[in-house]
Amino acid sequence: MEPYKLQIISKKTAGNLQENHIFLENLQKNRLTCKILDSAKEGTPLIRIGKGSPKIMLTAGIHGNELSPQIAALLLAQKLTEGDAKGTVYLIPFAIPFATMKSSRRFKGFDMNRTAFKEGSLSNEIIKVARDLKLDSLADFHATNPYSNPGVESIFCSKKPCMESYKIAEHINKTTKSKIICHKNAGTLYKGALEDECNLSNIPAVTCEVVSHNGKVDPGSYERSYMQMRTYMGYFGIEIE
Repeated sequence: MEPYKLQIISKKTAGNLQENHIFLENLQKNRLTCKILDSAKEGTPLIRIGKGSPKIMLTAGIHGNELSPQIAALLLAQKLTEGDAKGTVYLIPFAIPFATMKSSRRFKGFDMNRTAFKEGSLSNEIIKVARDLKLDSLADFHATNPYSNPGVESIFCSKKPCMESYKIAEHINKTTKSKIICHKNAGTLYKGALEDECNLSNIPAVTCEVVSHNGKVDPGSYERSYMQMRTYMGYFGIEIE
């Protein structure tokens, strides 16, 4: 019996990731990775590993051209299935396989990290899944272009309505030294980010950024994203080797 469960939460996002050669060249290939890559041809994969509480979700690939966190998420999936960590971890390693295939920030003309409030959008569907699963928290992982916004390794969070968002960011900062970018109220900078909509739904959430050029995997960037992921899980007492 496999130590995980794999399902497709949206079929409209399907994409063949074999077409993104930069993405493929940076992967550590194994049986699980290949299975998840194949599943992306059907749509957005959701992998469940473990059981019981706490229940957390890690997402990557809301922007398909931000490759490093998506590679890190596949590495994390493999490590989690090799161990016996407590709790339940849900992973969405590439939220929009079609956008990752095309190395595109947008999907059907829209930025999915501005539409999480919009019925029918992929990011809104993730919010619904998070609610249905009664998650304790969600973390969304990104990569920022150097000299852009934010342009530095960072953790976005807010204090209202979920103070725990800020506490999670503080915990990640202590280990990674990623810069905390905190807003008093969720959703004040712009509307529709996955992190903000989770916090507004009382699901404590953060957004973690590493520095890597769009469509590329800068040296050390996926390793830094992987460290952010592990540190985020550590806040909930979920540890892996």
